[in-house]
Amino acid sequence: MNFSKKLSLVLLSACFAAASNAESITVYGKANISAQSSDDGGGSFTELKSNASRVGVKGDLALEDNLSVFYTVEWQVDLADSSDSDNIKSRNQYLGLQGDFGKVLIGRNDTMLKQMSGSVDIFNDYEADLKGLWKGENRVSNSVTYVSPSFSGFGFGLTYIAEDSVDGENGVSAAIHYGDNKFKKSNWFAAFSVDSEVNGYDIQRAVVQTKIGSWTIGAIAHKQEAVNSNTSESGITASAQYSIKKWKLKAQYQSLEDDNSISIGTDYKLGNSTKAYAWYTNRGLDQSEDKSWLAVGLEHKF
Repeated sequence: MNFSKKLSLVLLSACFAAASNAESITVYGKANISAQSSDDGGGSFTELKSNASRVGVKGDLALEDNLSVFYTVEWQVDLADSSDSDNIKSRNQYLGLQGDFGKVLIGRNDTMLKQMSGSVDIFNDYEADLKGLWKGENRVSNSVTYVSPSFSGFGFGLTYIAEDSVDGENGVSAAIHYGDNKFKKSNWFAAFSVDSEVNGYDIQRAVVQTKIGSWTIGAIAHKQEAVNSNTSESGITASAQYSIKKWKLKAQYQSLEDDNSISIGTDYKLGNSTKAYAWYTNRGLDQSEDKSWLAVGLEHKF
């Protein structure tokens, strides 16, 4: 039995098991695919890209003593894969417990530092994703994460990553934040986060973002240092979005020392869960040839 069939059986089994226990369960995902012209420094070519398309199952169940258990099991699916290799890989997959104390989750998940930066990275999952220039965009296994409840708008979180081997190193990712990065309760969001020995790097980031009328504006200050070489590099990201009727106009700048990335784009809303988009990214690199990408695509969430 191939992996795709096994995945289907797992999803069906989860649905039936949840229904039999009156458990809240959601099957969700998104399909995002673009046609793009890419220049990797050695010449231009056309290609289709599946931009972090995914499918997942999540749910929660109330327990005794004001506790609840929750889980997420998510996979990335490459809709444009032209090879014979398996086009499915794991994304966030964890089990957690929530109560008045906050929540604790165990498994594979984005670090706290990565979670704090996501709303400012408006070209996330495309070529201009922060990971194109910066370290720190980590999804880690063997991790335990604690997220506090909100205290007058403030909150904090801590991710502990086990070394998983004799020669490994424990890692920690921590963040403190204020406000709401989805702007449902507040028009401001600010955070300071750090990684200590996570995938070989120590990192510090300060994030701020605000929504003013039709504008959403954000910025990140970033510093990374390789643990083994003590090589330190700094950079910034600034992004802006402007919404007008069904259109969203976007621009983003990112730097790391003498390297930089400039992106412009637009989204057009086709429905509550569907959009068409176009974007252009140019990445200027000090030690190698510049790169650029031009893309048009379609995204549907379910």
